[in-house]
Amino acid sequence: MKGVILAGGTGTRLHPLTRLINKHLLPVGKQPMVSYAIERLRQAGITDILIVIGKQSAGLYTDYLGGGEALGVSLTYKIQENAGGIAEALELAKNYIAPGERFVVLLGDNLFLDDLGPYVREFMKQPSGSARVLLKPVDDPRRYGVPVFDEKNNALIAYIEEKPEQPKSEYCVTGIYMYDDEVFDIIGGITPSSRGELEITDVNNVYASQGRLEYNVLQKWWGDAGTFESLEEAHQQMKGELP
Repeated sequence: MKGVILAGGTGTRLHPLTRLINKHLLPVGKQPMVSYAIERLRQAGITDILIVIGKQSAGLYTDYLGGGEALGVSLTYKIQENAGGIAEALELAKNYIAPGERFVVLLGDNLFLDDLGPYVREFMKQPSGSARVLLKPVDDPRRYGVPVFDEKNNALIAYIEEKPEQPKSEYCVTGIYMYDDEVFDIIGGITPSSRGELEITDVNNVYASQGRLEYNVLQKWWGDAGTFESLEEAHQQMKGELP
């Protein structure tokens, strides 16, 4: 199994810091943010990792992380030329993933304390062509993609509503996804949203509509460090996680 970390994007909510450096290289605790995603994958036994980055800080990534040997992993890099959405960034992994191979996708600004290993093992038991996402209860699910659970099979998600005014559950879909290579066919079949991006929610809803989207709920702290407030919270939570 391989890992894919999506670490492009412009990080506009963290300006002016992100005018100087990609947000995934900003310090959280004692390490750059992206270090935690790499470590979570490594802990789960996933050591072949692709990082999708933007052009702005490509040199900083390679200078700091190199090929990953010091971290116990093997790193490959892809450049996302345009900010065309999470699914577009994920599509850049197409040639990295072998036919039939399964992989874990992490958004680089998602920080969490759970061990990925048990969730990965559950995913490996699923049929080929299915997917798994990780959820977390949140105070204000209106800010996120919100899962609506299948009434006949509570192990499945029926569909995901993106930033609903009246959420049907207290959960959000975190930026932790598990697929096999069939996801690239699904990405090829979706169209850009009204904001001109290929949306990962649209990808996941294809799986959901076919009864192929399972889930787990994270048990420990999770946050997306995309604002100054959440970046500070992440700093407090993660400061003891890496030396």
